[in-house]
This record gives sequence, C-alpha cells and structure tokens, in this order.
Amino acid sequence: MKKIFLSILILIAAVLFFNACEDRSDLTAPVPLNGKSGNADLTKYVAIGNSLTAGYQSGTLFYSAQIYSFPYLIAQQTGVEIAGLKVSDPGLGGRLEIKSLSPFTLYTNPNAGSPINLTLPAPYQNLGIPGALAYDVLFATNKDNCASAVFAGTPNPYFDLVLRNSALNLGTQLDQALAQNPTFITLWIGNNDVLGYATSGGTAPSAPTNTIQFQQLFGGICNGIAQAGKEAVVANITNVSAIPFFTTVGPQIALSTPWYLLASQGVVGLVYQKTGGTIGVADSASLLTGGNLVTLRGSSYAPLLGQTTGKFYRDNGLTIPSGVDTTKPFGFHPQNPWPNALILDSDEIQIANQAVADYNNIIAATAANFNFAVVDINSVFNQIRANDFTGGTVYNGITFRTTFVTGGLFSLDGVHPTNQGQAIIANEFLKVINSKYNAQFPLVDVSSIPGSLIFAGKISYQNGYPILPPEVFEHLLF
Repeated sequence: MKKIFLSILILIAAVLFFNACEDRSDLTAPVPLNGKSGNADLTKYVAIGNSLTAGYQSGTLFYSAQIYSFPYLIAQQTGVEIAGLKVSDPGLGGRLEIKSLSPFTLYTNPNAGSPINLTLPAPYQNLGIPGALAYDVLFATNKDNCASAVFAGTPNPYFDLVLRNSALNLGTQLDQALAQNPTFITLWIGNNDVLGYATSGGTAPSAPTNTIQFQQLFGGICNGIAQAGKEAVVANITNVSAIPFFTTVGPQIALSTPWYLLASQGVVGLVYQKTGGTIGVADSASLLTGGNLVTLRGSSYAPLLGQTTGKFYRDNGLTIPSGVDTTKPFGFHPQNPWPNALILDSDEIQIANQAVADYNNIIAATAANFNFAVVDINSVFNQIRANDFTGGTVYNGITFRTTFVTGGLFSLDGVHPTNQGQAIIANEFLKVINSKYNAQFPLVDVSSIPGSLIFAGKISYQNGYPILPPEVFEHLLF
C-alpha cells in the first residue's frame, strides 16, 4: 500500500457525500422506550464496519446469526428499526459446523443459502462488510475496487451484496451511511488492517496497514461524519492474543509434546520457518504462554509433528521450498520446519501489538477531536482473556472464556463472536451511549440470547487437537 500513499491522501480530500434516502426494515420489531433516550437520537441508526458489525460467524454470513449482530441488538434495545443484508441459512457457503464430538471434528457445510432482500430500495442501515479495511470505508464501491482486489488481486463479493451499487449507485460505505441522513452512527473499523497480517502468520500481507495511512484513513472517515453533522460512537481494535484463533494450538503442542525426549535428540522446541527464510525455535514455555502463537489452521498439522511429511505443501498446492527435505521430522528439524504461515512468532507478535496500540491511540485521539465517544472493546476482551485463568467472566449468570468452542464467546472460526458474544459487545456500546448521552437504554440480557454452538456431552479431541480439515478455512473472511 506504500506506493499509493499519496493517492490515498488526495482521495480522502475528495470523498463525496450524498443526501438523505429513506430506508425500510423488516429485521427489527421496535419497542418504544420513551424517557430512556436522554440526549441520544437513534431514530435513524446506521452501522459502519466489517464482519464483526455484519454478524459474520463460523466462516460465513447467515440469518440466524445476523439477527444477533450488535447493531441489531442496539436497535432492539433502543426501540428503533434497522435493516441489513439477509442471507438464508446456512449462509453463503463455507459455514463451519460440528461434525463429531468424539473426537471433536469440524467440517464445512457443503450447502449454501442465498441473499433474500437484495431488492430493498434503499441502502442498508447495517453496512458491515466482511473483509472490509479502513481504506474500503472511504474508497470501495464494489468487489473489484476494494482493498483485497486492488492490493492482493482477490475480489470480495460481499461489497456487491451489501452496497448493491449496480442498482443504487450510491458509492462507498461512508457515502451510503450519510446518504440516509442518519441521526446516529456506530463505527468499528480497522480490525482487518492488522488481523489479516496476523492470521496469515505475517505472510500475506507482510505488514499491517502503515500507521500514517491508518491515521489518514480513520481521520477521513470521522471527518466525513463530523462534516455532515452526525453523532457517532466508535470502537477500538482488539489484541490478537485474546482470540482462540491464536491461543488454542500452541499451548496444546506444549502440553502434549514430550520435550524431555526431544531434548535428548537435540530438539529444544518447535522449529519453524521465519519470514525471510531463516529458522526459529519456539520452546515449550513460549508456546504455552503465548510468546509464540500457532494459528488455528495449524491444528490440521500439529498431529504430524515429528513425522516425515510434506502434507502442508500438498494440501495447499505449494511447491516444496528450496532447502526443505520432507524426509526429515516435520517441525523438529530445520530442513522440514513448521511453516511460516502457521505461526505468529515473537517478532511478528510485537509488530501486531504495536499496530494495535498505534491504531487505538489514533482512534482515541481522532474521536476526541470530533467529540465522538469510544468503546474500549480491547480492554474488555483483554480482561475476559485474563479472567480465563481465574474462573472466567460471568454475564447474566453465564460464565464465558476465550477458549475455543467451550468458552462460549467465539464461534467455530476462532475469530468472530457467538450470538452471546455479540450481546456482550452490544452492551459495551450501550454503556457508552448511556454515559455519553445521559440515556437509560436497557442492556441486553445475555442469558436470553441463544447460543450459536449446538453440541451435547463431553468434547474430546484427537491427540489433544480439534480436528480441523484444511479446507474449513478456505472461505474465511475477517
């Protein structure tokens, strides 16, 4: 993205805004809340964001999860209407589901639903687009000019489904939000500017969005909202070390691998390929405590540690790299190292953490400049993660942890919240809205929200790892 930095700065100054356009909704049955709103006016509430805003779960977007997205729950609690893209279950392909409990196995549902309200004659109020970056809010109008298409050559069809510019011709997320003449906006964007780097093990993209670029982009979004005279609440970015996509496999490797036996053979840890082709070693302590983070994709290959195999390369259609000898013990020998794409090592964690810290400082400063309130989601999720080791976090009588599947907070893709996780997020927004606007909107009763994961009995893992066939992550967006 560096080569287009100057172009971005020029384009930010030229962003166009549109006049009001009436919306209709069949998603929410509003409940009058007279006397609860204080100074907050959510009569026309619009949400800008990515997959977290859209209600994406377990690898896809589907209706029975969308109706519990945090914008929908905010609308419900504040007594207003909201409409968004509706996709019939099981979603647009690739939904992760539980195939077996013993051993615990996930699979990709081969069936697909379809969009069922594309003809709504107005922009959606929930404009969350899975895969959207900060850049996209200002500049993307379709699948071919979004960031993933421009910078990685990968069109994202969700932009066409949510923005529907072939029919509406109303521009970007920000354009469409302002075209509705909203009375209130929530903005949660920037997660993907670092998460894409992290989930790929620091390989694609090879770095988070440049901090200066992020500042210009986020500032441009907020300036557009403020110049239109709109009220907004923004949320900050969560730390990658708080989500099970990164915290599940590494500790299990540390607990299930007989390191004392490996040490006698000269192996002191997980031998992995670093960015640039050099070799690193993650000892058991760093895997157990998060000093090095193995991604959830690595669950498919962790049971093969020590074997003479090149399965990772075959599964992903990759040529075996020069210098790799698959007759050597996988992950325990420098000539057959654990793949770089399956680990976020200590250096890469530092890069990701610094990006999150920088983005959050930018979000806080920008919000203060425009008098927008900030929802500190990062602190909330970090605290939930910390409480994992002291009994969990209780909401409305239900204990939540960040652990994969059993924690109840995250869906089966290890990144996106469950229905109840979305309710927790909605409540954090509502708390800030109540405080900022002297309102008394009721919080969501988390216990009244159905869980997203249906299973019974004790979950057992194979060799300590959840069985995740490589293809289950092929369609995953963030």
